[in-house]
Amino acid sequence: MSKTLHHGLLILRVLSEHPRGLTVIELADAIGVHRTVAHRLTRTLEAHQLCRRDHQRRVVLGTGLVTLAEPVQQDLRTLARPILDELAETTRATAHLLVREGAAEMRALMMVEPRGARVHVSFRPGQTHSIEQGSGGLALLAHGPHREGERPEVTRARAAGYAVTTGEVIPAVTGVSAAVAPRTGEATTSIGISVFEYTSLDDLGATVIHAAARLGELLDQ
Repeated sequence: MSKTLHHGLLILRVLSEHPRGLTVIELADAIGVHRTVAHRLTRTLEAHQLCRRDHQRRVVLGTGLVTLAEPVQQDLRTLARPILDELAETTRATAHLLVREGAAEMRALMMVEPRGARVHVSFRPGQTHSIEQGSGGLALLAHGPHREGERPEVTRARAAGYAVTTGEVIPAVTGVSAAVAPRTGEATTSIGISVFEYTSLDDLGATVIHAAARLGELLDQ
């Protein structure tokens, strides 16, 4: 593994967690290198528009990342957008699309916030969490066969067609998700909503299942 590339990527990850930016010294401390090394790394990233200096000379992420990110799962995001829009407005909740990353993590690929809702959940695309936590990951696990020692929530999700968790990814927030099931193979994508409160969990589950089925049909075309 290239140590230089590794440190450069660590800088981008650290900056993603500090939207207001960091000084070069703070970056050096965060990734465990000398400040001169951090300076060279940031200058290289700046040359590729992957980071920049703000008016206070703090290092922040650059617009070049948008260009790099745009092609990632573009077809999936294009197909999912109108479904997420409708799901968010129908449920008055934040709708999200999660994808499995490796064996043990889920990554938020896309989210849509409801227009006009007085209160809604907000989080950033790109966030990751364990597949064993949150409704999105449990929905994918439920799409597979029963596993020895699996969580009761996974077993219930397999029977119901949707998974429910509360406070596992965001405190006090309930997630309701269903797997986007392909015709063949393992499901790697889930669609769902995040809500603070609800009146009928069964109704929300049915709505999410319908949205996941629609996206699955589009992906199979």
